[in-house]
Amino acid sequence: MKMWRCTVCGLLYEGENSPKACPKCGSPAEKFELVSEEQVGIIERARKTNQLHSDLLAELAKVEAIADAGIEDNLDPGCLRTFTKAKEATRLVRQFSVAEIRVHVNKGKWG
Repeated sequence: MKMWRCTVCGLLYEGENSPKACPKCGSPAEKFELVSEEQVGIIERARKTNQLHSDLLAELAKVEAIADAGIEDNLDPGCLRTFTKAKEATRLVRQFSVAEIRVHVNKGKWG
């Protein structure tokens, strides 16, 4: 299967031929360029990692909610410290993951 990129909006389209018009922005077929086989391989390989980042972000949101509940409960200083550190760690890992997704987008690996 071939992959085509709309040069106007960046939509990736998979098919033997480019569409007659971009399904997203309506640009004509002439605005599509064939994505190289090498780039298609990179995009396909990165799809797995991109999904893992998305899954991780969803799980981090759950951990942060648990940490917030533990902070609110505030049973004792040790618990408060543990839940506070968990919340800080989730924020940091979330920032790492989002930064990696940005790198993938900027390198054309998101598809």
